[in-house]
Amino acid sequence: MDVRRFLQAKITGLSARLSRLARVDNAFVGLRPQDMPYAPSPEHFQAANARLSAVEQRIHDRFEQLRTDAGRRAPQRVLVDIALVERELDRARRLFGMFYEVFAQRGTAFGPSLAAHDSIAADCYTAIRQAAPRLFDAPLLKPVSYMEHGYSPATMRRGVALSRLLGEANPFPLIRIPWDRDQPWQSVFLHEVAHNIQADAGIWQENRQAVLRRVMGRAGSPMLASVYGRWHKEIFADLAAILLGGPAAAWGMADFLAHPQPRTMTFRPGGAHPTAYLRVYLLAEMLRRMGFQADATRLLRVWQALYRADTGHRIPAGLMSSAPRLIPEVVDEIAFQTRRNLAQQALADVIRFDAGDQDAILAGARRLQAGKPVDLPPRHVVSAAHYALESGRIAPQRLAHAVTDQLSGSRTRAPLRLVA
Repeated sequence: MDVRRFLQAKITGLSARLSRLARVDNAFVGLRPQDMPYAPSPEHFQAANARLSAVEQRIHDRFEQLRTDAGRRAPQRVLVDIALVERELDRARRLFGMFYEVFAQRGTAFGPSLAAHDSIAADCYTAIRQAAPRLFDAPLLKPVSYMEHGYSPATMRRGVALSRLLGEANPFPLIRIPWDRDQPWQSVFLHEVAHNIQADAGIWQENRQAVLRRVMGRAGSPMLASVYGRWHKEIFADLAAILLGGPAAAWGMADFLAHPQPRTMTFRPGGAHPTAYLRVYLLAEMLRRMGFQADATRLLRVWQALYRADTGHRIPAGLMSSAPRLIPEVVDEIAFQTRRNLAQQALADVIRFDAGDQDAILAGARRLQAGKPVDLPPRHVVSAAHYALESGRIAPQRLAHAVTDQLSGSRTRAPLRLVA
């Protein structure tokens, strides 16, 4: 009887914990009326609550079965049944905690900056929708930005099972911004948005297989094909970021990749990211293919002045010696060859950038330097802000406030959904 009483008390305590599950809404996460311009859309809250509701239903189903069977099952079986309920409860707790933390940040001083980044992400999808209507075959909730520790931005793609949620799928893209990288001229943010574009377009595998065939066909080396095959996602995101933001995105990525020579020129076996030294050569090749030869030449001159391959590196000889031959092939394959899942278009067809866009960005940079607003798509505002900062003619904080205010204000006029 003591064992049964003990187990019943444990079940009763578990029931009290179930009652703590809740929905997330603006009031629950502490958003005030003045925070609402920066809040995620109602559709994002609905998606979060739908996922929470599904997990909660599983919890209650298991708990009702536990209560029904506990009195007639062996104690060890009861403990297993309790553990199964707690597993689902842990899943709900992690899911709820993630949504709460992400949404509640919109009621802090970071709210405007996060809303500005949401606008940039949404505009990247808008650019594709304008160039390739109906490429996305269903309404898509746009990415939501949030602040977290970490050196670099990162993304959690739509529908991906997350280990932090015990395998529960992510209902919409989340883009992590490190606490000190919330300024709206960070080109690496465009790179993270591009990861989500690649996933939503469904070209992960198609792109990888094309890269493997191209490298194997040109180099005849399984090792080189394997390396570029592992790198394909990051290369895609880099090239797409340049199409989204122009030459400024390439310079911004090079800024992010510039470290002391031992780090920049060390190959990481099995790594998903290209070796930084070679990665900038990929960026420069993309600029050349897009017609920005002068920027490509300047970027390589800077890079070669910083890093000298003849003074020592830790990159496999075959990878290094083949780079001048293979990098143009890889850039062509990823950005300029057609894909079935892009409706027989190339990446450069569905994200368009030309000299006219660059001229508008440079003109926008001059306006920002003068403290004036710019009439540019949000993704191009990132590049204009990059050039304005580089000029040294406007204080970084003043520039950050001006651009954030403009982008977070324009966000209220952006569509809540990204409709194919």
